[in-house]
Amino acid sequence: MNAKPTKKAKATDQDTMRAEYRREDLGKGVRGKYFQQHTQGTNLVLLQPEVAKVFSTPAAVNEALRGLMQIAQRVTHP
Repeated sequence: MNAKPTKKAKATDQDTMRAEYRREDLGKGVRGKYFQQHTQGTNLVLLQPEVAKVFSTPAAVNEALRGLMQIAQRVTHP
């Protein structure tokens, strides 16, 4: 990937909330509230660039791995 680092936007007068919103109406934020729920059942794998070029979507990677699993099962369990 040719990702370039991004610069943080500078704070301006326009970075304030709209007048119809009040901070006390939003409630107190909780850091990491949904972290556990998000990570359950998720397995992130970093692909090498040459592999990512061939398998451009998660569905393509999963399909290829399922095919490989079927072949491996046939070889080990004739």
